[in-house]
Amino acid sequence: MSIEFIGFISNNNSSETIVREGPILNPTHIETVAKAHENAGFDRALLAFHSTAPDALQVAQHVLNTTSRLNVLIAQRPGFTAPTLLARQFAALDQFSRGRVALHVITGGNATELRQDGNRLDDKDERYARTSEFLDVLKLEWTSDQPFTYKGKYYQVENAFSQVKPYRPEGIRVYFGGASDAAIDVAGKHADTFALWGESYAQVRDVTSRVHNAAVRQGRPTPRFSLSVRPIIAPTEKQAWGKAEEILARATALQDKTGYRKPADGHATAGARRLLALADQGSRIDKRLWTEIAKLTGANSNTTALVGTPEQVAEVFGDYYDLGITHFLIRGFDPLIDTIEYGRELIPLTRKLIAERRAVRGEAAE
Repeated sequence: MSIEFIGFISNNNSSETIVREGPILNPTHIETVAKAHENAGFDRALLAFHSTAPDALQVAQHVLNTTSRLNVLIAQRPGFTAPTLLARQFAALDQFSRGRVALHVITGGNATELRQDGNRLDDKDERYARTSEFLDVLKLEWTSDQPFTYKGKYYQVENAFSQVKPYRPEGIRVYFGGASDAAIDVAGKHADTFALWGESYAQVRDVTSRVHNAAVRQGRPTPRFSLSVRPIIAPTEKQAWGKAEEILARATALQDKTGYRKPADGHATAGARRLLALADQGSRIDKRLWTEIAKLTGANSNTTALVGTPEQVAEVFGDYYDLGITHFLIRGFDPLIDTIEYGRELIPLTRKLIAERRAVRGEAAE
């Protein structure tokens, strides 16, 4: 099965180790990092969503205009834009970009943040039920060749129809994340690709099995699986671990300025709790999964790392591939420099290694 590398384009030059200077929305940074992703051999790049951040849909449009081959993965939250409208927005952008658009559905685990956008569903299971209805309507808008009516608990539409459809016959892929039982159930019904954090081999086996079973219950094929992790690479393993310790020291010293710190209220999503439980097992898990940044920040985003030489990290990606992972969402702590660095060795080495493993098994070439 083909693999995909997904990067991350932030709205400005900042991270756990870099304090933002300049505007929140920095077009020059976005353009530069987007082109770097395209040149580095990434297949697509994620545009994130937050209740106080610039709109990812508009940022994605600028990225698509800046590049010619790079696909985008646009994060959106159900509950704040009508699914019929969002479906037409995505379909129109997909037409303009000739099929370079995918949707990343983030239901949201932090009720406090969600209220900044007007959410009033504090029960997480209920929010996932709303997400499922949202995706029902969204997909009908993309696929129905005649007006349709939908009567759900959260969404009701009458004679809905979109004149604009996705660019490709297979439509727009839906990526989906969430670790709770309610999230897994929705993924089984709707996800084309299910996104995991950078978890241990054992945790990956557990989650992929749960998602597979949920898809079977819905009579659907098993989604593909994505793993999100922060590679820290250097010419030698010793240098890579030294680089990791420097990143931790800098992130610790700057957490008040960057805002990447453990929430004072102790809030953690189900996914964050899984990463924190992993961190409780130790700072180094399996071959080279490093958990210290997750522990420092409360694991409220993609915060586990793989540490080693490009060859060593590529080997771990091969292990995850053997567990069913085909998409690797990778980003570093220095957005531009790390993107370029990944393209030099890590991405081509991983593609080569996995192609060799496929050949040994007699699998068809991509």
